[in-house]
Amino acid sequence: MSQAELSPQAAPAPESHAPHAPGFDAHHAPDPEIIADCVHCGFCLPSCPTFALWGEEMDSPRGRIQLMKMVSNGEIGMSETVTRHWDQCLGCMACVTACPSGVRYDRLIEATRAQVERHAPRSTSERLLRALIFQLFPHPERMRALLPLLWAYQRSGASRLMRSPGAAQALAPQLRAMESVAPPISLNRREPLMEIHPARGQVRQRVALLLGCVQRVFFDEVNRATIRTLTAEGCEVVIPAGQGCCGALSIHAGREEEGLRYARRLIDSFSRVDVDAIVVNVAGCGSNMKDYGYLLRDDPQYAERAAAFSAKTRDISEFLAGLEPMAPRAAIVARVAYHDACHLAHAQGIRRQPRALLEAIPGLEVVSVPESELCCGSAGIYNLIEPEPAAQLGQRKARNVLSVQPDALVASNAGCLLQITAALRDMGADIPTLHPIELVDASIRGIIPPALARVGKGIARLS
Repeated sequence: MSQAELSPQAAPAPESHAPHAPGFDAHHAPDPEIIADCVHCGFCLPSCPTFALWGEEMDSPRGRIQLMKMVSNGEIGMSETVTRHWDQCLGCMACVTACPSGVRYDRLIEATRAQVERHAPRSTSERLLRALIFQLFPHPERMRALLPLLWAYQRSGASRLMRSPGAAQALAPQLRAMESVAPPISLNRREPLMEIHPARGQVRQRVALLLGCVQRVFFDEVNRATIRTLTAEGCEVVIPAGQGCCGALSIHAGREEEGLRYARRLIDSFSRVDVDAIVVNVAGCGSNMKDYGYLLRDDPQYAERAAAFSAKTRDISEFLAGLEPMAPRAAIVARVAYHDACHLAHAQGIRRQPRALLEAIPGLEVVSVPESELCCGSAGIYNLIEPEPAAQLGQRKARNVLSVQPDALVASNAGCLLQITAALRDMGADIPTLHPIELVDASIRGIIPPALARVGKGIARLS
């Protein structure tokens, strides 16, 4: 479907030869009032990753909204051509930030994806891939069970072989994508986290911490750095027992009922503890948890509890920015590039706080990445189901990171760290990547962050 065939101003070409699924059903269909808010001004275009790649009107926010309007009005159905344009959206929400009319595209694409999952046909291979993803990634125990196999695979050298040009061409793009973003695996066992971590000195706040799914398996050190920082700043940290997935991956992929089941279970597990705030160190999880009040608005048993849960949820940088620093910081002499995770900057509107935390570390130079509004291509499961555009965006992000010549890259989302690390590695750039809280923790502890130690960066204890 070309720009000439479908533009916001033009009527659609008929789809007389293509079978299509019916239009939207009545359950949380895209809101016509929000659709009508879009005046097709085009301010969203420069911020849209897929429009930046292809320049295709129907792969821009206003083009996708036009398709929603036409399906809502019964002018077209959810054909494969139409749903493909929605599938290719990363859901990065950069357009929400850019829109002068305040169009809630996030609400529209989320509702549309749920409709697509209920009604649009998918190929067997697509269904199998999505089933694999959602049977694995929301389940930390299943991912942990695979770690020995992944460790053996990496140690055997097969990973280097699989990245050779010949092997890469033989593998399905989706399998190549899964392999490429896998982080180095260590089988070193660590003591499990206690349920309660006492504050140092006088207790200023009592907080509960979300451990995450991918986060707790592949970025356990980020959770531990978060706990050490919070306790050093006078916070008692509670790890609610039995906590599972927050449902972000499912909700963002249109698997509404599945995502809401995860949300209810998480609310139940956190309701057993009395805390001042719920702290999250993953941008995608945090944006979803802050939306529970909206997502569960129709559930009489959970609507009020969900709204209260959302009101307590804070990103770690947002939470620490609201506390007067108590623990002294040591200097870290390094230049770091800060990447704005989409679900932190665009979905939660948090940009200043993580930079302020980093800039409070003596000796640390913080620089922004050019084209910061463009997604890195991770976007939940996007880099696994749409590997080609995701790889292009990852390479574009990596080039922008390299252009500022940093000693390290910092980002507040596990998916971003995996995606950008893989892109930098593929370009032959040995630049360490960290979560901002790892630098804050290292500064408080007066140690050299391991990632910076290997590139020879130093640290000096404050007097």
